[in-house]
Amino acid sequence: MGYETNTLGANNILILGAGFAGLEAAIFLKKAGYDVTFVNERDYFYIYPTSIWVPTHESSFEDVCIDLKLLQKVHQFNLIIDRVESIKVKESQVILKSGKILNGYHSLIIAIGASKVKHSGIENTLSICGTPETSLLIRDKIDALIAKGSGKICFGLGGNPKDSSAVRGGPAFELLFNVDTLLRKKKIRDNYELTFFAPMPQPGKRMGEKALKMMDKHFKRLNIKQHFGKKIKSFEKDSIIFEDDSKLESDFTMFIAAGDGHEVVKKSDLPTNEAGFVKIDNYCNVIFDDKSIPTNIYAIGDVAALDGSSWRAKQGHVAEVMARNIAHNIIEKDKDSSKLKGYIEHLNILCVMDSGDGASFIYRDDKRDFMIPMPIAGHWMKKAWGHYFKYSKLGKIPRIPGL
Repeated sequence: MGYETNTLGANNILILGAGFAGLEAAIFLKKAGYDVTFVNERDYFYIYPTSIWVPTHESSFEDVCIDLKLLQKVHQFNLIIDRVESIKVKESQVILKSGKILNGYHSLIIAIGASKVKHSGIENTLSICGTPETSLLIRDKIDALIAKGSGKICFGLGGNPKDSSAVRGGPAFELLFNVDTLLRKKKIRDNYELTFFAPMPQPGKRMGEKALKMMDKHFKRLNIKQHFGKKIKSFEKDSIIFEDDSKLESDFTMFIAAGDGHEVVKKSDLPTNEAGFVKIDNYCNVIFDDKSIPTNIYAIGDVAALDGSSWRAKQGHVAEVMARNIAHNIIEKDKDSSKLKGYIEHLNILCVMDSGDGASFIYRDDKRDFMIPMPIAGHWMKKAWGHYFKYSKLGKIPRIPGL
């Protein structure tokens, strides 16, 4: 394969990855007058927080996608649909699958997300946090079990002992509750055994003690079985095997593996923590031991190693805060100003956990934690947020500052 070198220019900021972090950075940097070149493997932005309704037919796949070409038209960034194959920061190069080499940028923002911890037999599971198309496969599995008339469905999440911030449990709880609601609406819930499993003794503890207690009550009220505190040995087609060789039978297993360092990052010359996430400072600058490397390399979102409290978690709103801060910091540095913004003070857990027939508002920071039940209205509030997110990004409705 031949290589084609593309020099971007002194005012061009190269962003890798069109997730929450990358898209937010692109929007704010374009507003500030920079040229922005966006590289993403898919030609659409996928709204993961609202994808929980695809498996239950409450949303279509198209409902939770935004065409990147439409976003390009609105925000006027340069768009390259391609896969990042290699990042060579010492050579100021990004190599794409097509053979293009991108260099000569003003700044490089790495926002390509994370890989997943690889469990034995993981191919026997599906994850709502996997590739976007997986939501359709989950839908088909649930449809097949409904057609069968009965079954055992297991929902779970895993951890990464090398980085506790890489756990993503919220969507697992949400999909479980939405499937429970779906089965109840069809008046067939009693025909199904629903189980939530996790290797940690108290999954969801990072949300706070109040949320944890309320979740336990919710599980018992809905007759959802709990299987906690045993490490996962392997996944089989019809069961989950744990470290003590005990077995949990399952006709379908939805499992969200914890995040792990992105394979491209692990093969690069970027500095990483033990789990393979990029080391950054409070201002999202990549921390290099080699001081000869320019300070124009940033990492944001799931690809970055977060600092802070033990309960910290990688979430979309944190990624967007990091992105807005980077835009601000790049502007300030170009003015030789030291008025920079850090992300650590903005770390919190914030989510509206949907249940299909309502929701709960969950918040935690270093000073407080609380969970507020929002029956019925909460579900529609999260639905409204999904529409707001999509249409505000497309410039069709005004954007609320900070959201």
